[in-house]
Amino acid sequence: MSLIELFLIAVGVSMDAFTVSICKGLALKNINFKNSLIVSLYFGTFQALMPLIGYFLGSKFHSSIASIDHWIIFIFLSIIGFNMIKESRDETCDVSGSNLHFKTMMLLAIATSIDALAIGVSFAFLKVDIIPAALFIGSTTFAFSFIGVRVGSIFGLKFKSKSELLGGLILIGMGCKILLEHLHIISL
Repeated sequence: MSLIELFLIAVGVSMDAFTVSICKGLALKNINFKNSLIVSLYFGTFQALMPLIGYFLGSKFHSSIASIDHWIIFIFLSIIGFNMIKESRDETCDVSGSNLHFKTMMLLAIATSIDALAIGVSFAFLKVDIIPAALFIGSTTFAFSFIGVRVGSIFGLKFKSKSELLGGLILIGMGCKILLEHLHIISL
């Protein structure tokens, strides 16, 4: 997997956290560096951990499904992408108000990183070097989340739908590319 492909996937899976960060920026009464950092650390950490977990789960059964792994990757990325596109049509923000309590943030971090778990399974099938990939995804999510809190406090819902739509399209596109490459229809 090239660095550009990894970057596109990182951006795609970061969009859920970015969207929730925008909503947090809308809900928080006091937008400061500390609050932006807290949100970013939760989301970035979980987006880095989940691909690791998914990778190790996927590695356990990769050999038994190696002949169809490209279809599984395509299906995972497409489902995640279509879900994000569907969510982009929702013009509301519901992120448990303006608190940054541990329980609230843990639930949000887990919910926004489930997609990254599936990406990790896909990475096992693609034999991606998981540690740098997971750190890259976590760092990308951290940056997008930090920016998202700021964007939410300034612009509100203006970018929420666009970010989810973009993330969904990127993931569907990557899934199609991987499938077409494995079927030898294209070679990029």
